[in-house]
Amino acid sequence: MAVVYKDKDADISVLKGKKIAVLGYGSQGRNQALNLKDSGLDVIIGLHKASKSWKAAEGEGFKVYTVAEASKLADFIIMLIPDIKQPEVFKNEVAPNLTKGKIYGVSHGFNVHFNLIKLPKDVDVIMVAPKSPGIKVREEYMRGYGVPSIVAVSQDHSKNAWKYTLAWAKAIGSTRPGVVETTFKEETETDIFGEQTVLVGGIMELIKTGFEVLTERGYQPEIAYFEVCNELKLIMDLIHAGGLERMLKGVSDTAKYGGLAYGPKVIDDDAKRKMFAVLDNITSGAFAKEWMSNPEDSMKRLNALMEETAKHPIEKTGKQVRKLMGQEK
Repeated sequence: MAVVYKDKDADISVLKGKKIAVLGYGSQGRNQALNLKDSGLDVIIGLHKASKSWKAAEGEGFKVYTVAEASKLADFIIMLIPDIKQPEVFKNEVAPNLTKGKIYGVSHGFNVHFNLIKLPKDVDVIMVAPKSPGIKVREEYMRGYGVPSIVAVSQDHSKNAWKYTLAWAKAIGSTRPGVVETTFKEETETDIFGEQTVLVGGIMELIKTGFEVLTERGYQPEIAYFEVCNELKLIMDLIHAGGLERMLKGVSDTAKYGGLAYGPKVIDDDAKRKMFAVLDNITSGAFAKEWMSNPEDSMKRLNALMEETAKHPIEKTGKQVRKLMGQEK
């Protein structure tokens, strides 16, 4: 049974008097920093000198420093810059300033779990991983609620690491719905697996392949787009609201029967075996090595893959349909 912590289990006061440096001011960095500040904590921002976010962070009331300066000033460092940039930034700017007794926090365990950064033994290493994009972290906090997070402790040098973890989670609003205890290993491996096989990779390939099958058989691209992409959001809204059962109750009997009878013929045992192979590639460290061993080459590959996706026929059709529907200018 999962261990879940709520507001009553967390005490923000354990972070009072500590200076918190949020490194990065992107989606998670900005929104977590604002929530932490609004929860009464002392927050500064760490950025590289040429960052376009520097003025934006100052404009929202933060004192901004270089990453090295912020890391030196802080008692608690929260690393929220992109995974691929973290090892170099950590080595050159954070590590020299991560002195005994400090707290090092992340919202994804990737670099810690795969030992891509070398952490000293005399610091706490903790994680609060919101299960949503950063903008929702802020939106839900502002309406008096929060997004769920998963939480973990990798090193508990101070013997207070769990208190600090839950305080951080409470300060961004996550203990209102609840946070679930995990490990750095479990968070990292399941997160990457979900992205690759379902949430990003899997769903994109399913949409593109469905579109290709229909259009190659002569159906109109616009109709194919509606059937394999546009309606997906409506289906996911039903699943999000009440699970698979709620979704099935919300569609026709024909859709129920067809989906239950023929869905498993597409996502079959062969697809499951391939998913296991993807998981093995992650847990072995092979994916981390592929992605992180040469960041410059990895970004070139990523940009090429992005360009290839942008050229897929469904993208052209989707833009046209969304304009017709008033969803996109």
